[in-house]
Amino acid sequence: MSNLLCCNIKIKGRMEAKLSKKTVLELSEDHKVDEKGRISTYKVEFIVDSDFGIPGAVTVVNGFDNEFFLESITMAQNVHFACKSWVQPNKLDPEKRIFFVNKVYLPCETPIGVKELREKELKQLRGDGWGLRVSSDRIYDYDVYNDLGDSDKGDRFARPTLGGQHNPYPTRCRTGRPPSTVDTKMESRPSDESELIYVPRDEELGDIKQEVIDQGKLMAMLKNIMPALVDKIMGNEGVFNIDYFIKESGQSIMFNLGGAVQEFFKFDPPKTFSREKSHFLLDDEFGRQVLAAFPLGIERLKVFPPASKLDPSKYGSVESALKEEHIIGHIEGMSIQQALEENKLFMLDYHDAYLPFLDRINALEERKAYATTTILFLTKMGTLKPIAIQLALPTGNPNTSSKQVLTPPKDATSKWLWQLGKAHVCSNDAGVHTLVHHWLRIHACMEPLIIATHRQLSVMHPIFKLLHPHMRYTLKTNAIARQTLINAEGTIETDHTPGRYCMQFSSAAYKDWWRFDMEGFPADLIRRGLAVPDATQPHGIRLLIEDYPYAADGLLIWSSIKKLVRTYVNHYYKNSNAVSSDNELQSWYREFINLGHPDHKNASWWPKLDIPEDLTSMLTTVIWLVSAQHAVLNFGQYPYGGYVPIRPPLMRKLIPKEEDPEYSDFVMDPQRYFLSSLPSLFQASRFMAVINIGSAHSPDEEYIGQTKDLSSWSGEPEIIDAFNQFSMEMKSIEMEIKRRNADPKLRNRCGVNVLPYELLIPSSERGATGRGVPNSVTA
Repeated sequence: MSNLLCCNIKIKGRMEAKLSKKTVLELSEDHKVDEKGRISTYKVEFIVDSDFGIPGAVTVVNGFDNEFFLESITMAQNVHFACKSWVQPNKLDPEKRIFFVNKVYLPCETPIGVKELREKELKQLRGDGWGLRVSSDRIYDYDVYNDLGDSDKGDRFARPTLGGQHNPYPTRCRTGRPPSTVDTKMESRPSDESELIYVPRDEELGDIKQEVIDQGKLMAMLKNIMPALVDKIMGNEGVFNIDYFIKESGQSIMFNLGGAVQEFFKFDPPKTFSREKSHFLLDDEFGRQVLAAFPLGIERLKVFPPASKLDPSKYGSVESALKEEHIIGHIEGMSIQQALEENKLFMLDYHDAYLPFLDRINALEERKAYATTTILFLTKMGTLKPIAIQLALPTGNPNTSSKQVLTPPKDATSKWLWQLGKAHVCSNDAGVHTLVHHWLRIHACMEPLIIATHRQLSVMHPIFKLLHPHMRYTLKTNAIARQTLINAEGTIETDHTPGRYCMQFSSAAYKDWWRFDMEGFPADLIRRGLAVPDATQPHGIRLLIEDYPYAADGLLIWSSIKKLVRTYVNHYYKNSNAVSSDNELQSWYREFINLGHPDHKNASWWPKLDIPEDLTSMLTTVIWLVSAQHAVLNFGQYPYGGYVPIRPPLMRKLIPKEEDPEYSDFVMDPQRYFLSSLPSLFQASRFMAVINIGSAHSPDEEYIGQTKDLSSWSGEPEIIDAFNQFSMEMKSIEMEIKRRNADPKLRNRCGVNVLPYELLIPSSERGATGRGVPNSVTA
């Protein structure tokens, strides 16, 4: 049952919108069904007065027993309603559903006939903050992360709340589940995997995406059967040999299984394995991965030696063990001061991130870690090479410290120590990559922005319409993560160095390091010392490492996004007053700060939102983060990090010293010691299975620059032109990236055994391709 409402006002002693007569759709009426039998198209008739005017909204009541998905409503007068929403049976939701004509209005421009409905719709989406949310609800609300542990199952599964003074964190979507029995401050966990964590109904995955995930879970389970059996037989001390489970890697440990079954249980080889079949991460490849595969950790070294910023009364001396003699022979005849001044020294510095957690991490079974600091040198060829690694451990005494330094090998013993050192650095880096750069900065910090967008910006608002494709599937992806990945003894904890302290590690980074004003791409590069402002350059900054594939390609996409957003914002906001007086926009930004990031709400660094350029900058940052930045962090996980020997997500042994009992074992068989330090076979295969699924594109992926919905902008030719231009620029960027990948002068992306840098190529086929930039966080 439906009513059509006009944009105008009918005056009969009071102000009210004009209404059509009620129209009832009977399922028995003639209708068309598409070829796949998924979409049905019906014809209905609305009876209106001759002076009805322009339709502005339609209300829908579902009188059937089941929900239905309303794709769109199109009228003969070229009036279109882009609904794309599930409509619940009236017995579940007595409120009439409201759908607005596909035309955007700032709040002050809303036709009077639908102004009240605009406000009513937002109020419905906010809810009242009480009660259990059920799968049919559409309510968006906030809560702290008090649902990751499961105290009812015992202390082993207890985890602290994230959010608040002790563990600051962004908020997540509220579910309203009842409290835990043991700890009433914590939210109870779903009873099993069949009980899904709530997200608003329209945030659920489409059928195609859900099917892909279900298939991936099944394949991951099956691929872990044989490693689990082997691990059980061999025990944790068994020497790592994941090669047996990679296709075309040689001998198989699959006993007498038939060839077809044997191949089924194996993984497709990660790109790093297919290029360099070695257990070792070579120095050249180590440096290249810092700039391409996992490029957000590197920063320029401004002072040597680097000093810790931790409190010396708690963590000991801030003085580094790195000395001039450790690096002077590896910097091409330069002095250290000259190398600093010429921007030749860089570092991966995880000392302060890990040291406060090491006592707890190293007390865990089968976990051993250092707080690492790695110095890298930029060679004349434009490539990076590691030249020193500092490994720090806590001593329990603030007056002492335990730090050792490894340098490139000079003999057989130092060769193996160097390989172990690099493995520990990669383990540190993998934790920061997953828990800080990927989960925290993208998934967790963008979730409250999506919630605020639905609560404060009407679907009629131009900024809602701009952001809508960039919010697709994110809340559901994060809910799945809370259920199976970042929860107590979920995949993230079991497969990364910090173990049960993973999310507290992430919280510490949010507290001490995350700033929204530094999340824009140029600002992040400048903060890390990888670029300097330069108005003469096309993007306004100059890279200090010219052949930095992630930065060079990323700036192309960043600039195109900013150009599109600026055109869009200036089209709807002609002056500063239009921004400052937009009550929905200002409420949206305030709520994002105060309810989305309450632990940082009083920070002085939040950008202002007073003028169109402020809005352009903020929206460019958001779209960059959920599209290109997420693509770099997510879709390279398996291609670059899937071969565990050269990038272990955790280590099981420390590096032996001469006085250690294990040192003789190391000297007698250093390769065996190295391999036994890596994750167990089962740990490795489980990790590979998860990142293989997470790195894959779904067949229904929507990539940046695609213009399939432009027909909905029929009344906005300037906007259509801007999106078309953006789409063409994405195609041009794709061609430019391919050209760069064929340039032999760019040694970090072209050469023998060098992977071409494809993570920022906008398009992709389905699967774990190592390329493709979706519009949103879909994995």
